[in-house]
Amino acid sequence: MKKIIIALLIFLSINTNAQKLIGGNNIVKSNLSADALQNYNITFERSLNHFMSISASYSTMPKRNIPLQSLAKKFFDNSNINFDNFKIANNAVTFESRFYLGLQKMSGIYIAPYARFGNMELDVPINYKYTYTPAPVNGITLPSQTVSTSANLNGTIRSQSIGAYFGLQYQLLTKLVLDFWIIGGHYGSSNGKLEAGLPSNTPTYISTPALNALKLAIDQTKTNPYKLSTSISGNSIITDTEGPWAGIRGAGLTLGLRF
Repeated sequence: MKKIIIALLIFLSINTNAQKLIGGNNIVKSNLSADALQNYNITFERSLNHFMSISASYSTMPKRNIPLQSLAKKFFDNSNINFDNFKIANNAVTFESRFYLGLQKMSGIYIAPYARFGNMELDVPINYKYTYTPAPVNGITLPSQTVSTSANLNGTIRSQSIGAYFGLQYQLLTKLVLDFWIIGGHYGSSNGKLEAGLPSNTPTYISTPALNALKLAIDQTKTNPYKLSTSISGNSIITDTEGPWAGIRGAGLTLGLRF
């Protein structure tokens, strides 16, 4: 019996020292797979108990040419869009809680419900053509002119969504953590405002046909189930957007430091 008690004490001592070595209720980490795609992010996770934690993360992608042009052309169905110069940037804040199914703190298989709030900045070049009649010169009416040009439709789309995913977090070394997001997704809503305009000093005989032609070019965009509503305001076209927002979360490899 004495030997059993001594062995138990030794085991508890080793386990306690190991836990001290692993230690810490906090993890700071970054998703390496997203970083490789220039979608930089950082996450802070804090343990509440052996089975639950909460975390907050921030991600940002600097403005760049839109990836996967073939998919973008199907989504933004409009031949007037210049996809070679279509640019996009985004940032998002995500709050989540995790429920671990293992016995170790912040380790093992987990299920994580989350809420995400994002901003997507768009720079969409629109090609259009308009015809105008120049102002008379010395009482002489000049012939009509046709102009082919482009305008940039700029603005931000804001989204709010909730979802859940599951993954596996594993303690690699004393302070190093590997977090593998397996699969999940989110769903919510979005709304935004985009604007394209002419120089403020553009004369009326040019601005009126130009704005009407630009509005027509934008109105040809098909983005079902998203709704676009365009209007002319001064020397600008205002495009309001509204619709659902969905995404897939998974296949992410995250490396973290525990403290």
